[in-house]
Amino acid sequence: MSSVVMYSKWGCGYCMWAQRLLGEKGVEVEHVNVTFRPAAYREMVQRAGGRSTAPQIFIGDYHVGGYRELLDLDASGKLDLLLEEAGALTPVGSDLRGPQKGG
Repeated sequence: MSSVVMYSKWGCGYCMWAQRLLGEKGVEVEHVNVTFRPAAYREMVQRAGGRSTAPQIFIGDYHVGGYRELLDLDASGKLDLLLEEAGALTPVGSDLRGPQKGG
C-alpha cells in the first residue's frame, strides 16, 4: 500500500483539489474510488473513524481527514513533515540525482 492513500468519489471537487495539492508536491497517491463500491466505502468509513465524506486522506497511518484538514496542515507547515516521515516526500535540501558534472 502506498504511503499516501486517498479515498475519493467520481466528480468530487475536493478530491481533485487534494490531488492537485499533493501532486504539486510530487507525492504519488494511491486512489481508492468508493463510488458504487460498497466494500471500499465501508473500508473508508471504518478507517476514518466513521467519517463518510470524500475525500478521506491517510499519510502513513495518520488520518488527515478531508481537503480542509489537508489545507490546514499545509498552511501550518506540518504537511511536508508528515509526508517526509511517511517517505512520500524527498526531504528539503536532499538531492537524489547524485553528483552533478561541472560546477
